Amino acid sequence: MRIIARRTLREFWERHSDAEQTLRAWYYDVQTAVWESPADIKRMYANASILGQNRVVFNIKGNRYRLVAAINYPYKICYVRFVGTHEEYDRIDAEQV
Repeated sequence: MRIIARRTLREFWERHSDAEQTLRAWYYDVQTAVWESPADIKRMYANASILGQNRVVFNIKGNRYRLVAAINYPYKICYVRFVGTHEEYDRIDAEQV
């Protein structure tokens, strides 16, 4: 998968250094993945939440943080739409970010 935008991840781990290793691992895993459907994501990340609008919520750092991605399956693109704490996540609409 092609991931857009790594900068969002980097900016987050610069503020939350404890998330850096986990976000780097997530980035590598997704970059090497080939997701054709939500089922492929669930096979790789059983705890991921599949939402409408092709959004997926990933638990980061033992569920301490949340990452919302929009997946374009035909073009093999993963758009990082949000990374934040649970508190920040509760203030957004994950299907609209």
